[in-house]
Amino acid sequence: MTRSAWSEVPQSQVDRFSSRVLAESGALADSILREIRQAFPHLRLVEDESGTPLALLGIRRAIESFVQNLAADARTPRVPPVMFQEFGRGEVRGGRSLDSLQAVYRLGMRLAWRRFAEIGQQVDIAPPAMYEVAESGFAYLDGLVEQSVRGYAEAEARRAGERLRLQRRLIDLMLAEHLGDPAAVLGERAARIGWELPGVVAVGLLIRPAREAVAPAVEEGVLLDMESERPRLVIPEPDTGGRAELVRRATAGWSGAIGPSVPLASAAISLRWAETAVRLVESGQLPPGEVLHCTERTEELVLLPSQELIDAASVRCLAPLDGMSQTQARRLAATLLAWIETSGGAPEVAQRLGIHPQTARSRLRQIRELWGPVLDDADRRFEMLLVLRARRLRGELTEGAG
Repeated sequence: MTRSAWSEVPQSQVDRFSSRVLAESGALADSILREIRQAFPHLRLVEDESGTPLALLGIRRAIESFVQNLAADARTPRVPPVMFQEFGRGEVRGGRSLDSLQAVYRLGMRLAWRRFAEIGQQVDIAPPAMYEVAESGFAYLDGLVEQSVRGYAEAEARRAGERLRLQRRLIDLMLAEHLGDPAAVLGERAARIGWELPGVVAVGLLIRPAREAVAPAVEEGVLLDMESERPRLVIPEPDTGGRAELVRRATAGWSGAIGPSVPLASAAISLRWAETAVRLVESGQLPPGEVLHCTERTEELVLLPSQELIDAASVRCLAPLDGMSQTQARRLAATLLAWIETSGGAPEVAQRLGIHPQTARSRLRQIRELWGPVLDDADRRFEMLLVLRARRLRGELTEGAG
């Protein structure tokens, strides 16, 4: 290994160097802070209880700690962690990135090194040894930055956690059944997370593809609660141009549903429809693998959850099919539905079902014989339409020839 030039410096010179730097550490810190404030005029300085800028204390402590370490071993400077972690936390509280803080550190290091070099010359320390001091200084600077990054990350995580807690509470209040005046109930909490109360919202409910699934990267302004068993979304002004597409991309790979757009005070209604759709997805009655929009699945959402009511109505509406074979009953039911939907004759029914017109004509005659004048009652036809469409959604109709 190459022998350290600094280790060759006589202890008396090291002591003189250290003593001089420590003796003027306060003045050096003052001059460094003045130049920093000139270079960064918008820099906000936090003061302690006595009114002394914490930055001044930090500069002085950094100088003194570095020189004290230097007297022992210039190659392994030890960084005082607490204060510089706090500087990193301060940047989070001030809403700033670490870029400006690191720039300040670099400037402070250059200014300190300039004075260290002058004192090194004054006490006759050889240039190679001072070069090692410079290298040690830059390693020390990296350590200061590392401590500030650690403090920054810690504060950022704490702030993000607090924001998520506030956001979840806001969502809970928003989805209460009796919300009342949204501004009065939600205004203060929304302001604390910088969320402007919208006039209209849509509420989404997601099904986790896996317990460790990565949260959807929704756009700013969309509230997301990943802590719930079924993650919840609150989409402000959902009909704004392009927002639906952005949400679709963000939730790619997820299953779930987004309720209809409603006034903010009715957010719980949007959630209820999303819950209904999710139950249908989980039961296999709606397709998984995408986040469905309830307004695009109106028929399924109205008819499928009403299975008991539909079945009860079927007993009366489809009574003429009693006694037939299951296949025959299904074919006649499908033909009846096609006739109601097309409001046409045999050609239209045949085209809808993909059967021969003569087959359609024969079935329609049979239907007329079975139901008689009931077919001329608009209300009864509508009821049969609901029953038959529900049965079709459940795969209980057989369409086509045969």
